Amino acid sequence: MKIISFQNDILPLKNQLYRLALRITVNHAEAEDIVQETMIKVWNKRDCWSEIDSMEAFCFTICRNLALDSLKKHDNQNDSLGENGNEQFDHSFDPYEQTSRNDKVETVRKIIDQLPEKQKSCMQLRDFEGKSYKEVAQILQISEEQVKVNIFRARQAVKLKFQELDNYGL
Repeated sequence: MKIISFQNDILPLKNQLYRLALRITVNHAEAEDIVQETMIKVWNKRDCWSEIDSMEAFCFTICRNLALDSLKKHDNQNDSLGENGNEQFDHSFDPYEQTSRNDKVETVRKIIDQLPEKQKSCMQLRDFEGKSYKEVAQILQISEEQVKVNIFRARQAVKLKFQELDNYGL
């Protein structure tokens, strides 16, 4: 049985938890609050840590549930995720190409933000956080097959909507 350390096993998850909360709430301050609240809830459950199969999945599940609760509480009146400003782009493009690329990235972000919650969460955890299908299934408490279906549908929706906007304009 592995002994779980808050500092070594849970605290390193805070950046991934933040990205998950940010993807759901689309609000930096709210995401930070959710991560802090997640850490407090996990700490308060320290007596039960030995009974938890995957501490990472446990943390992600708490974070996701808190973010969804926050979203419901704030009636989904949020800003777009594209305002984080910390993307690293290839600066070898000329200004026109750079602007075009930035616009495309922003368009994809907006499309992803409009996906149904389950698809958006699956895509976030799998494509942006690099979680396995099994880990995503544990975190979202659905089957691996449902994860694969949601990711497929999310990718298809993003692809089709992007092509539609790219071909016909915004």
